[in-house]
Amino acid sequence: MPGKYFEELDVGAVFEHQPARTVTETDNLLFTALTLNPQPLHLDAEFAATTQHGRILVNSIFTLGLVVGLSVGDTTLGTTLGNLGFDKTTFPNPVFIGDTIRVTTRVVDKRESRSKPDRGVVTFEHQGINQRGEVVCSCTRGAMMMKRPA
Repeated sequence: MPGKYFEELDVGAVFEHQPARTVTETDNLLFTALTLNPQPLHLDAEFAATTQHGRILVNSIFTLGLVVGLSVGDTTLGTTLGNLGFDKTTFPNPVFIGDTIRVTTRVVDKRESRSKPDRGVVTFEHQGINQRGEVVCSCTRGAMMMKRPA
């Protein structure tokens, strides 16, 4: 199983996830349509051309999902019991169609569950970085992680 158990996630550990992922027009259009977000900045090239960015801006919730998704294989695949929440989510730079996003994760905290001895809570800090080295998404995520089976 590629994911890490609670005991394997040490505070301070850093993961440089592979692969990176290039965002396509289809990604943005489909996600925006599926979530019923009518923001023309994500859908209308003519409208987007009149904005400060001059082109379509990728839906930030797609960006968040991509950043977290790219982290799963190295951290929580098959070993998480669920997300507990997301804090301090920021989008300091825009994502555009054609940008390639890579992700770095740092374990910032962990504690054993107070009520269930077979699990613990791990806090991850994820950063999505584009091909220009700009941070495009940063978030802190709490995850309920399984302990290694006895």
